[in-house]
Amino acid sequence: MGRRWRDGRGELTVHGDGAAPVTVPLELATSYRARTRGLLGRDTVDGAILLSPANSVHTFRMRFPIDVAYLDRDLTVLAVRTMPPNRLGLPRLRSRHVLETDAGVMAGWGLRAGVRVVVEAE
Repeated sequence: MGRRWRDGRGELTVHGDGAAPVTVPLELATSYRARTRGLLGRDTVDGAILLSPANSVHTFRMRFPIDVAYLDRDLTVLAVRTMPPNRLGLPRLRSRHVLETDAGVMAGWGLRAGVRVVVEAE
């Protein structure tokens, strides 16, 4: 499923914890410029942002802590971490995509290691 998306908007669907799927707005950052900009200069996230391709992130110059999910090529979550501002995350070897949102939000979506997500671009 090694998909290549374009910068833009879409939807993320989380099929986690056996509950009803959760669908949230998604921003796709696939160009070098969009991935580099990421969440810099923002105070919050409307849904989530997907950085692709990516296997690590940093939170230097960010204004708020974030949840980070590392996804493999099949969009299965490898790990979820909460990162405060001004940190450098270690690269994840099998990670192909990184999902970011406000700290504490992913748990409410049922997003954890082993959960698969669906990305639909507009």
